[in-house]
Amino acid sequence: MRLSARVDYALRAAAELAAASGGPVTAEQLARAQAIPGKFLENILTQLRRAGLVRSQRGPVGGYWLARSASEISLADIIRAVDGPLANVRGERPEDVDYDGAARSLQLVWIALRASERSILESVTLEHLSTGDLPGPVRRLAEDPEAWAS
Repeated sequence: MRLSARVDYALRAAAELAAASGGPVTAEQLARAQAIPGKFLENILTQLRRAGLVRSQRGPVGGYWLARSASEISLADIIRAVDGPLANVRGERPEDVDYDGAARSLQLVWIALRASERSILESVTLEHLSTGDLPGPVRRLAEDPEAWAS
């Protein structure tokens, strides 16, 4: 799985917003906290705002904050907002691709891959991320990646 810089930056900025103790956080503060290029971050925050995941206010006391509780926003929500669907094949849903011959089963692999990604990315919220208290199955998989394969 390849994650774009935009997704990486969006998740890091969203984690900072989740960890903020009330009040708006400026784009400059977020950029500084996570070493994210400012202009790039502003574009990402605009995408998150348009997706209804963050809110913003202009002015001297302005900034950004989460539109919902950190426990209600999954990593999958953030990824979809900035990069689109979690898993697609040449821009199509895995169910919509078709292969012939020896590659026929590849469609099932793509569907399983997407399901696996979803099971992790939809179960981890910004609250989990910002507090470091990841769900048990995710923590166990990270501690022993080979266990899944057995």
